[in-house]
Amino acid sequence: MLQQVFGYPSFRGPQEAIVRHVVGGGSALVLMPTGGGKSLCYQVPALCMPGLTVVVSPLIALMQDQVAALQQAGVAAEGLHSALDPQQTAQVWSQLQRQELKLLYVSPERLLAGDLLEQLGSRVSLFAIDEAHCVSQWGHDFRPEYRQLDQLAQRFPAVPRLALTATADPRTREDIRERLGLQADQVFLASFDRPNIRYLLRSKQQPREQLLSFLEEQRGSAGIVYARSRSRVDQLTAVLREAGYPAVAYHAGLESEVRRQALEAFRLGSDVVVVATIAFGMGIDKPDVRFVAHVDLPKSLEAYYQETGRAGRDGLPAVAWMVHGPGDIPQLRRFIDDSAAAPEQKRIEHGKLEALIAYSEAAGCRRQVLLRHFGETLAEPCGNCDGCLEPQRRQDCRVAVQKVLSTVFRTGQRFGAAHIVDVLLGANSERLRSLGHDQLSVFGIGSELDRNQWRAVIRQLQSRDVLVSPAEARGGLSFGADALVRPLLRGEEPVDLALPDPTPTGRRSRRAANGAGAEAPGVAIDPGNPLLAALKAWRLAQAREQGVPPYVVFHDRTLLELTAQRPLSLEQLSAVGGIGRAKLERYGEALLQVLSDRDL
Repeated sequence: MLQQVFGYPSFRGPQEAIVRHVVGGGSALVLMPTGGGKSLCYQVPALCMPGLTVVVSPLIALMQDQVAALQQAGVAAEGLHSALDPQQTAQVWSQLQRQELKLLYVSPERLLAGDLLEQLGSRVSLFAIDEAHCVSQWGHDFRPEYRQLDQLAQRFPAVPRLALTATADPRTREDIRERLGLQADQVFLASFDRPNIRYLLRSKQQPREQLLSFLEEQRGSAGIVYARSRSRVDQLTAVLREAGYPAVAYHAGLESEVRRQALEAFRLGSDVVVVATIAFGMGIDKPDVRFVAHVDLPKSLEAYYQETGRAGRDGLPAVAWMVHGPGDIPQLRRFIDDSAAAPEQKRIEHGKLEALIAYSEAAGCRRQVLLRHFGETLAEPCGNCDGCLEPQRRQDCRVAVQKVLSTVFRTGQRFGAAHIVDVLLGANSERLRSLGHDQLSVFGIGSELDRNQWRAVIRQLQSRDVLVSPAEARGGLSFGADALVRPLLRGEEPVDLALPDPTPTGRRSRRAANGAGAEAPGVAIDPGNPLLAALKAWRLAQAREQGVPPYVVFHDRTLLELTAQRPLSLEQLSAVGGIGRAKLERYGEALLQVLSDRDL
């Protein structure tokens, strides 16, 4: 079934064990990274079992992509959602009544509203609950409507339930099992590692210019840029368009039709850059996203993992790039404190923020810190993150810390990090002179470090709550608890901090500075290959004719394999990953024509 329908010669990781377990009537919780092949864990059983598989999914865009991909593979699948017109909805109901469908995608609200469950009745052979972390208050994207899915265990005790997620720490996993009645059922845990993604963090200095520098090496690739506010999204979108990028904005403040058009442009294009708040992207099934960039810290490490996981789902090289600065952390803390959440929920969110801070301030391998959060140990440094590629040594910075704290104190504990660094470096600033800060004893005492290094010191002091920024301070820094500050101000104990290397006077190449050219072991991309370009052009024409995204026709990985192997018969084509029986019949002859062109 796997080879015939989906064109894959073998399962990956725990997929085969999961499929056998489900086909045998077992329920389970599946934890597998984004791009790890979760969907096959219920799609293959759906084709092996009698009756209907109901897939609970949170977003219409995800349902549409999954349904389109299944239909391309010759599978009878449909979705019931609000994007369908009355005629399309009636057609899906007719197919259900005639028992013609093998998979039905619905939202939790649609599944539990009205009499849908009663009408499906005994025909359901499997419930697959995607994005299952939404059921848990410990999860980073809790959705109350998911809680109602506990009814499935009570109303259909004999029907297996498969809960799937890519982002759940140990506490969230247990909550999912309890909420969905899976305590006695098996847990399948795949590695959370995405070795094809290069994780790069940069100190935030001039985020707009830093982003443009990073994107210059990604030009021509599809990607996502995340920003915290709607206004920032709009501003960055305008900047990118002016720089020649096909950029679109996406946030909750836009009209629904504008958001729909932005999503369609991203799904259908191979070089579109979406600038978005976190309102965008959950469940996006686009496999050829080559980068995800954050110009602000996300709200948690789980959110970061899921957002960066939208890059490189096809297994090809991708980059997760982020800039972060001293102002990000206090702002996120204020968001939590000022929210209407219950005290217990705020405590949860603060704990998640602390985990994110630990990751952002890590001096060694980022991937080891990230995987440790999800209960996984990476024995050796990954060699594919800034911590490994640009190692920073930790050193006793007690004198530098004394200078920072003295400057914060002597300027009145009310100025932000940029002003503090200006004083330390003795900046020639009219503002400093007007405030009299050029006359302070601390003015210009920090020449041993550069601006980037001083910012790193301040950021790490904030992460330890030695320096804080109360909501009313509007970004101004003040001392934290006296017990934390006093021994450091006196220089009574060592303070091991990670300092970046001094910024070189010569220009580093953008490629070195921003991590372009990230490669995964055993994978090579040659965008200039004429045969690959011809295959992509052919795929784009097919996609436009059918009104589907190009990756629904074939993934980039399949086109790369075609380019490398250059099969010249239908039999040889059938051995290429991603070409199942239906696609071979539909596209085989046309592909052979492209592949047989001797000029390519």
